[in-house]
Amino acid sequence: MTSPYDGRLLGTLDMADGSAVEQALQNASQLFNDKHRWLPASERIAILERTTQLMAEDAESLVQIALNEGGKPLTDTRVEVARAIDGIQCCIDCIRTERGTEIPMRLNAASAQRIAFTSKEPIGVVVAVSAFNHPLNLIVHQIGPAIAAGCPVIVKPAEDTPLSCFNLVDILRRAGLPDAWCQPVVTENLVVAEQLVTDPRVAFFSFIGSAGVGWKLRSRLAPGTRCALEHGGAAPVIMAADANLEHSLPLLAKGGLYHAGQVCVSVQRVYVDNQILPQVTEQLTALVEAMVSGDPADAGTEIGPLIRHRETDRVAAWVDEAVDQGATLVTGGQRLSAAYFAPTILLNPPVQAQVSQQEIFGPVICVYGFDQMDAAIAQANSLKVAFQASVFSQDIDIAMHAYTQLHATAVMINDHTAFRVDWMPFAGLRESGHGVGGIPYTYAEMQIEKMAVIRSSAL
Repeated sequence: MTSPYDGRLLGTLDMADGSAVEQALQNASQLFNDKHRWLPASERIAILERTTQLMAEDAESLVQIALNEGGKPLTDTRVEVARAIDGIQCCIDCIRTERGTEIPMRLNAASAQRIAFTSKEPIGVVVAVSAFNHPLNLIVHQIGPAIAAGCPVIVKPAEDTPLSCFNLVDILRRAGLPDAWCQPVVTENLVVAEQLVTDPRVAFFSFIGSAGVGWKLRSRLAPGTRCALEHGGAAPVIMAADANLEHSLPLLAKGGLYHAGQVCVSVQRVYVDNQILPQVTEQLTALVEAMVSGDPADAGTEIGPLIRHRETDRVAAWVDEAVDQGATLVTGGQRLSAAYFAPTILLNPPVQAQVSQQEIFGPVICVYGFDQMDAAIAQANSLKVAFQASVFSQDIDIAMHAYTQLHATAVMINDHTAFRVDWMPFAGLRESGHGVGGIPYTYAEMQIEKMAVIRSSAL
């Protein structure tokens, strides 16, 4: 693995071939099938509590590993590590609050002399495939709920950022988790990765990554395998004429350029009432141009590198295409180096341009003027992807109109589209995903609800 910032070697890992994947699957399935080896809730809580303690003690090391392999600036990486520690605590809270339900009986002759209730059990072997952009926190979101739920988990981190994952698994094992309960692998090729994901011993498949890969793998899952897919979007923002620019524009700049735009709900398409379009464009440009691109290890850096040089080339090509088709380049628009693309604002790119149709996953914000809000909402809703959206207005009726009309699983009111806390639901619509993320929701999906019905003449 090499640094996206300067290309230096960060470490090496053995790649898993087909036999290694088969061994991992055997380990996990044999463990799950022997209920005598299941970890009781009290032990899972103790392991996860020790994990949070070890993570807190190793926090600066975790920051450096994630920063070096992912390129996210220091300040933001520290936030990610703090979130990851809190995410493990959230997993503990899930165990502590787990409960079944009573199913009503004795309501008619058929249900007489009976009582029924449910309890939770782990679903089975979990396979988690993760993405590069949050190399520690995404892993926590996938393997943390699995361990909390009592599921053996095999995790495949992104090939660009595997070190945070392997380090976290090492911490879990130091905290007392037996090795077979969490096995990290980096497969040697896509054939071996597909072998892992599509095996019939897999009960639940957790995927964070591109839509093309996610939907393809879902189509090849073994019968009975459940899944959750988290893909990207092209997050829309609606700015009404009464939007508070002093409040909203710094949020939009941060939400669009955080981690160089490499976030699945980054601010991408900003629809602005033409009455305030000149002010928004001028003030947003000033904010963007003031943001510092540079060494992610420097405390003052706000925008780091793109994960791969070919991504810099792709973003450049999309921006050039939009300008050629009539977009106004307000600022940026050029490579700063092989790893960096200048933070960019495009004004009124055509609707058919790739920057208007697809997830940019780069430091580019597109601004569009509108006269009628419903027309802007229609354009915001026009894509095959739909995830989080936002609206800025001081009028509650305008805000709620946008909330009801936008196609999204979450609409932020007077906040940017990338807002997230780890206990809230997080899910894409349409081609943006399948199932619901967020630690408590993932925890629930990795369990089954098992019912007991008791017949007794004493009832």
